[in-house]
Amino acid sequence: MTTVSPSVEVQHKTSFWKTLQRVPWTWRITIAYLTVMLFMPIVAMFLKASTEPPARFWAIATSEIALATYNVTFVTSLFAALLNGVFGTLIAWVLVRYDFPLKRLIDATVDLPFALPTSVAGLTLATVYSDNGWIGSLLAPLGIKVSFTRTGVAVAMIFISLPFVVRTVQPVLQEMEHEIEEAAWCLGASQWQTFWKVILPPLFPTILTGVALGFSRAVGEYGSTVIISSNTPFQDLIAPVLIFQRLEQYDYSGATVIGIVLLSISLVLLLAINFLQAWARRYDSR
Repeated sequence: MTTVSPSVEVQHKTSFWKTLQRVPWTWRITIAYLTVMLFMPIVAMFLKASTEPPARFWAIATSEIALATYNVTFVTSLFAALLNGVFGTLIAWVLVRYDFPLKRLIDATVDLPFALPTSVAGLTLATVYSDNGWIGSLLAPLGIKVSFTRTGVAVAMIFISLPFVVRTVQPVLQEMEHEIEEAAWCLGASQWQTFWKVILPPLFPTILTGVALGFSRAVGEYGSTVIISSNTPFQDLIAPVLIFQRLEQYDYSGATVIGIVLLSISLVLLLAINFLQAWARRYDSR
């Protein structure tokens, strides 16, 4: 068995500190901030979940109520993000390409979900879409119920995630050159062909980025969805509310297990979207 002399250990420590000193201060601040604000809480979450035996961990993560909340949370969030991907791009297009009265006011209103407290948003949506509300009263005769259903959860997720798509796509549209579109028109392309063949390919990675951001925001939403839904298991109960219910029961490890599952699934989906973005950029550069 070999031993390391004290002088060698001192040399290693000295070389480590010299290497650390050569790292730019911006890198050191960035690493320290990410460690404290991001990495340490995630590690603490995994350590807390690891206190449960593997069998119980699997039982909590795959219980019937947990699987039902995953379905409501991720499927509804994905639907909201994809819908906003279409209409958010359309809104960004109108705001960039057209001038009309009250344009600045409408443009500022898009950011309202950023500033509005989520509980206020949930209360407002639940009132508007209730059976006696402005919109809900029009849908009630058609047999469509929004508030306190899974549809209401989708409406809340669409509301809070819309700005992410609009504000991601809008700057890219502003920088796109109109000469390319004019050249396509001169060559006989229709407006639809110009959009599909000329505008959409370079815009597609940006739309994916907005969809990914909107999806992430919708998955983690709590304040608005907890008010507009009935929080009924196997119907419209979302995973963040289930975590809160576990905490109310002092089941901290169980709540952490559900949180780990949410974190893992969200990370996998975001990585998949990033791969799609990279593929779209490589395809566009050909």
